[in-house]
Amino acid sequence: MSAVADPVPVPDPDVVVQVVALSTPWPTLDPFLFCVHHDDAYPPGNGRHGPEASLAGRSLGADFSGRDGWSMYHGSDVPGFPRHPHRGFETITFVRRGLVDHADSLGAAARYGRGDVQWMTAGAGVVHAEMFPLLDEQGPNPLELFQIWLNLPAADKMVPPSYTMLWDEQLPRRVVSDAGGRAVRITVVAGALELGEPVEGSPTEPAPPPPDSWAVRPGNELAIWHLELDAGAEVVLPPALGGAEIGRVCYVFEGDAVQIGTTEVANGHGAVVRADVAAAVRAGRRPAELLVLQGRPLREPVAQYGPFVMNDRAGIEQAFADYQRSGFGGWPWPQDGPVHGGDPARFARHADGRVEAPPGGRAAAPISSPATGSR
Repeated sequence: MSAVADPVPVPDPDVVVQVVALSTPWPTLDPFLFCVHHDDAYPPGNGRHGPEASLAGRSLGADFSGRDGWSMYHGSDVPGFPRHPHRGFETITFVRRGLVDHADSLGAAARYGRGDVQWMTAGAGVVHAEMFPLLDEQGPNPLELFQIWLNLPAADKMVPPSYTMLWDEQLPRRVVSDAGGRAVRITVVAGALELGEPVEGSPTEPAPPPPDSWAVRPGNELAIWHLELDAGAEVVLPPALGGAEIGRVCYVFEGDAVQIGTTEVANGHGAVVRADVAAAVRAGRRPAELLVLQGRPLREPVAQYGPFVMNDRAGIEQAFADYQRSGFGGWPWPQDGPVHGGDPARFARHADGRVEAPPGGRAAAPISSPATGSR
């Protein structure tokens, strides 16, 4: 958890350590491994959950072209990422627009999006698919999401895999005003953040992360914050209690440049910011959006090969051997990229059979089941 060390923190003007241009994926600091921002303007659907558009000229199975404003990624008919393995880390998928269909080797399934977060601990190993069904056949199907990879310490790399849903209706959100009456909108995925008296919204104490996550220990001050600033709006990020031990990066990904301390950070850039002092963030002449990632580093060796993240080469070789032998439980679905029908209702079905829905929602069933391929 992150908290304010001083009730009225005084911003330090010299807080930016480094500014870097955002590539794909975005550069990150330990304990984060990876962060990517998908923003696709998909066309109307074709009735089979894919795009009503020609796919000619795309490298199907590996289309990251962004052609016409969207990509198929590893999907051939439906955009997304058909089955693939993970071991040794966590994925945090924050979907702002659109829907994602999840299926995994444990038989779990979900349809989530439109503000939801799925926090998946791969641990000892899981195979999953993340497909982007295009349900609207009359209009566009925009999709925007962040996927963040969070490392697991060596002691927890082989924990049992699982996932937690943080529904849109459960995420803390609030709006605060600066001294000039300009609004700052805050969405908290992880790490409490109190910024002044709210105009509207709830206290920003987040839902608990999965039990084996690096984020579960308060002293690690793991935080994921999304900030939307009106033109000219200013907000002061409080210092972390762990001071200089905590890493903090502010990514400007939408709108105008922002000023952090005395440094201007243009759209499409990230700033490594000192976490031991308060940092003033001010939008320019247009509104701006930022994603903030913060946490105590693991400071452990990292050996990564594709979807496996261990501490040494031997761990990577063992991951490959285990996956070839067991398939991390096999793949019980009839397709590599299952899509859960045309019902837009969001739901989550866990490996133990428990089914949940967003607060006030209904728990729709996936169109296919691992056993039979039918509802």
